[in-house]
Amino acid sequence: MAATRNKAMTNEIVLQAMADAFKKLNPLVMAKNPVMFIVEAGTVITLLLSFAPELFGASGVGRGYNIAVFFILLFTVLFGNFAEALAEGRGKAQADTLRKTKSETMAKLVEKDGSLRQVASTQLKKGDIVRVDAGEIIPTDGEIVEGLASIDESAITGESAPVIKEAGGDFSSVTGGTRVVSDYIVVKVMTDPGESFLDRMISLVEGAKRQKTPNEIALTTLLAVLTLIFLIVIITMVPMADYLGVRLDLAALIALLVCLIPTTIGGLLSAIGIAGMDRVTQFNVLAMSGKAVEAAGDIDTLILDKTGTITYGNRMAFEFTPVQGVSAKEMTIAALQASVKDETPEGRSVVELAGKLGASWAASEYEAAEAVEFTAETRMSGLNLKNGTVVRKGAIDAIKRYVSAKGGSVPADLEEISNRIAKAGGTPLAVAVGNRIYGVIYLKDTVKPGLKERFEELRAMGIKSIMCTGDNPLTAATIALEAGVDDFIAEAKPEDKIAAIKKEQQEGKLVAMTGDGTNDAPALAQADVGLAMNSGTMAAKEAANMIDLDSDPTKLLSVVSIGKQLLITRGALTTFSIANDIAKYFAIIPAMFIAAMPQLQALNIMRLASPESAILSALIFNAVIIPLLIPIAMKGVKYRAMSADRLLARNVLIYGIGGVVVPFVGIKLIDMALNGLHIV
Repeated sequence: MAATRNKAMTNEIVLQAMADAFKKLNPLVMAKNPVMFIVEAGTVITLLLSFAPELFGASGVGRGYNIAVFFILLFTVLFGNFAEALAEGRGKAQADTLRKTKSETMAKLVEKDGSLRQVASTQLKKGDIVRVDAGEIIPTDGEIVEGLASIDESAITGESAPVIKEAGGDFSSVTGGTRVVSDYIVVKVMTDPGESFLDRMISLVEGAKRQKTPNEIALTTLLAVLTLIFLIVIITMVPMADYLGVRLDLAALIALLVCLIPTTIGGLLSAIGIAGMDRVTQFNVLAMSGKAVEAAGDIDTLILDKTGTITYGNRMAFEFTPVQGVSAKEMTIAALQASVKDETPEGRSVVELAGKLGASWAASEYEAAEAVEFTAETRMSGLNLKNGTVVRKGAIDAIKRYVSAKGGSVPADLEEISNRIAKAGGTPLAVAVGNRIYGVIYLKDTVKPGLKERFEELRAMGIKSIMCTGDNPLTAATIALEAGVDDFIAEAKPEDKIAAIKKEQQEGKLVAMTGDGTNDAPALAQADVGLAMNSGTMAAKEAANMIDLDSDPTKLLSVVSIGKQLLITRGALTTFSIANDIAKYFAIIPAMFIAAMPQLQALNIMRLASPESAILSALIFNAVIIPLLIPIAMKGVKYRAMSADRLLARNVLIYGIGGVVVPFVGIKLIDMALNGLHIV
């Protein structure tokens, strides 16, 4: 069912792109792309020549030839417009869906007397208070000031699992367009009309409103200069042809100009940029500008928080170590009993590990037991069993004091066990039953699987990775080694992150970092690429130039790859486009001047049948290659982690040499087809 719906949506986007390709023929729109504007101007001139071949002077070709050139040029322009419209299509479809969500949302505004009034979400302004109950859509961005609720963010993130949000703390912000699944929340509106996250998302995913990046502007300028140069070259050919006694038809000159200027990349350049931003959006990352995506492709240094980024963030039970005189089974059962009513992630992990080690238990055994909650004062938690047995787990020093106070003794090997765990980067928790210590639970903040390989990829790209953590240097060094990062900053404070970013930037490097808290906002703003978590604070999201809708900090690694893919795709297709011209020189130049200079027959290495066939073949290939390259422009050239020199050599080999060989073959095949069908 979903596949059918996606196919229908794709077909709708393609049909709309076809219609938009004609709408973009408006000269005011085409003028933004100098290369394709020249092609459109040539199309208009050949249309006039199709009706009046002698309009601009005597002509040696018939009306049919001019008509053929006109249609080929028209299709060249339409194919270029279609590529851009197709790239914009997905963004516009997503924007329409989001806009519909926004326009249909109603809000319950809390009046000063506490009463509720129904208003449209578009009427809400900054500072308003709204109540959102279970099943209702959150009308706009804000901060929860009262309540706790489970919130479905799938409309924004694509993820179906609800998240818990509550008043206070770093994770109280909510996004307009998401839905409250259970309970209720009271939200303070944090944006004015038209400035919400949803509004920005609508604007940003719409390709039509995308601003060109500095790199793209520079390339557009280069293409415009090349177009101007070739225009001058074509104009100078007219007096040269007169001197040689060769008649150059205007349609042939236009065909030569269109073939020589970089029409391929001119037609695909905008599509490449739009598709690059769209690929980031498909990863559920919202880029605030194309510049941010492009900058990600040039990143030299990546700064990541340890907790939640490199590690899972929750300390998990990794090992039970009994002290001398206690069996492994006794230690396992004691750890289980101390944690059986501990609902924290750490407590659940202890129970899970005990189960894996063969400790069996039933919930009914502990129904009458009294749970002892952890407090900052005692630094312990545990269980008081019905039979009077008291089980505790907690910090080493806290358990030592507890046992000593009950008249027990501290095992001689306890200190050695706890030191070994601490040096390995873990957290030791002692377990005691009554006045006797049974052993130590090894809690470990586990490094996420596959990260070491990802950091190796970054290293191959020439990107340095730095881990920031509040841990002590010993623990930080252990985790950094396990994760495979290049460097680390231990006991890091917010100002340390900013200092690290500035230090790298002063060395001429581009820096990216991730963050989610208010204290990360200055560093996110300082970084060249700042990726904020959607689950984070409004301050972090406003400071960053990218927002990860899935709140997965490791996503930045994928964003870097997409940025590099964008730059490589643009460079590869530019190389291919310019390399194409070599074959077109050999096809058209001999054809135009061979009558006056028979020696040029030596350059006709493709042995094209006639001057007319040569020009039409080159022109047809020039038009057809654009739609053939649209899938590459949309999907992007596959990026492989390697040095810049190797990457350049590889792309020059594939797209440079390929750009020379492919048109030679293509033009010859088209020439054979034209003559085989007796079209020329």
